[in-house]
Amino acid sequence: MFDFFSGLDFWVAASLVIAFGFVMAFEFINGFHDTANAVATVIYTKAMPPKQAVVMSGIFNFLGVLLGGVGVAYAIVHLLPVELLINVNTGHGLAMVFSLLSAAILWNLGTWYFGIPASSSHTLIGSILGVGMANAILTGIPLGEGINWKKAIDIALSLVISPTVGFMLAALMLLFFIKVMPLSKMHKTPETRKLVDGKKHPPFWSRLSLVLSSMGLSFVHGSNDGQKGIGLMMLVLIGIVPTHFSLDVDSTTYQIERTRDAAIYLQSFYQANESKLVQQLSAGKVNGSEMPKKFKCDPTQTQQTIGDLLSIINNVRDYRDLAPETRSLVRRQLLCLDDTAKKISKLPGLAKRDKDDLDKLRKDLTSTTEYAPVWVIVAVALALGIGTMVGWKRVVETVGEKIGRQGMTYAQGMSAQVIAVSAIGMANVFSLPVSTTHVLSSGVAGTMVANKTGLQGGTVRNILIAWVLTLPVSICLSAGLFWLAVTLFV
Repeated sequence: MFDFFSGLDFWVAASLVIAFGFVMAFEFINGFHDTANAVATVIYTKAMPPKQAVVMSGIFNFLGVLLGGVGVAYAIVHLLPVELLINVNTGHGLAMVFSLLSAAILWNLGTWYFGIPASSSHTLIGSILGVGMANAILTGIPLGEGINWKKAIDIALSLVISPTVGFMLAALMLLFFIKVMPLSKMHKTPETRKLVDGKKHPPFWSRLSLVLSSMGLSFVHGSNDGQKGIGLMMLVLIGIVPTHFSLDVDSTTYQIERTRDAAIYLQSFYQANESKLVQQLSAGKVNGSEMPKKFKCDPTQTQQTIGDLLSIINNVRDYRDLAPETRSLVRRQLLCLDDTAKKISKLPGLAKRDKDDLDKLRKDLTSTTEYAPVWVIVAVALALGIGTMVGWKRVVETVGEKIGRQGMTYAQGMSAQVIAVSAIGMANVFSLPVSTTHVLSSGVAGTMVANKTGLQGGTVRNILIAWVLTLPVSICLSAGLFWLAVTLFV
């Protein structure tokens, strides 16, 4: 499993181990921030004892990471431009990894210490953006090409829209409960339940709903936030030992054949449309619209790239038969073809069927490059679970008591959790990273407003300040650390 350590220079191997530790530390702290939200309401409402709740959350987080795929993981990875991923050397890879992880860990620890439900997703994405922009400045490429801005905008929109949706829908769900069941015991707080009814736990159906929605929230959190850790780990492996992790060596013969067939089909597509495409690309404008001045991988070399790729993998049935350096070359070729196909599919003048075909081909072209070893998935799941068990108390107190002017009712907890599960689950379907912290916190805030109990200005102000500052602070931190590392050590 760890045979990739053999033959590595001692300092590279040591750096790799330290980088693993940094990723695990980030996920451990992520447990403080985000995974604790999955158990905050169920613990605060006394639907489950804390120990049982965190163990349950750890199990469902593990299952979420295990079964969630890698779509969100590579949405994070592909924030960086293709060139930085395929041309990175060991020195730059180390600088990139340690800079973004150090920035993310520093900000996460600071906000956790003050009990502020800050977003690990914002922190991680800001750190990656900072590294990408700093790399662009240091290498002299335009700042606009230092980041995959299209992907960054998609992710930013998901991070902005999801809390708003959580606030509104949780408020509407609570209003529905109040309208349909105004006298239900679900509208009591744990303190009121104990004083009036003399009972410690919520009513049966409220308790069941809280427990089930908490399980669901843990699962979708593992599927979404756990994948961010997987993406980080793959950045570490690809950045430091690219020859070993450039391709999934466990790919089946069928997967390799799908990749080869996709390249062949792409070749025939280009042969049929080459003159039109070259003319459009060289003209610089199409129908009065500015075309991209520079593609990340030159699309005019597509035919040659496909020919070179097919000459390598034409009779390959197992990627282990290829030399490590050859696997790195194949990865570069596949990423270039994918990147070019994505850009070309957005050009005007192509039939919808051709664009759909290109989108399908991209999935086959990247089926053996977008992966994660099982041990990476298990390690991330364990780090998340342990973080939950250690650091849940601060966030539980904030979510349960410090957002609203009075404690949370059972109905409020149910509404916030059900909406959070739905919103994060939908984000997983579309491979978009969202913030569990902000979705749940905004849902709780929405229920407080709907319940006319009001919000605690101090807590809401701190959450908003953290929400506004997280992105620029993490960008500046990671960019500064990357610049320092490259200047001093690379």
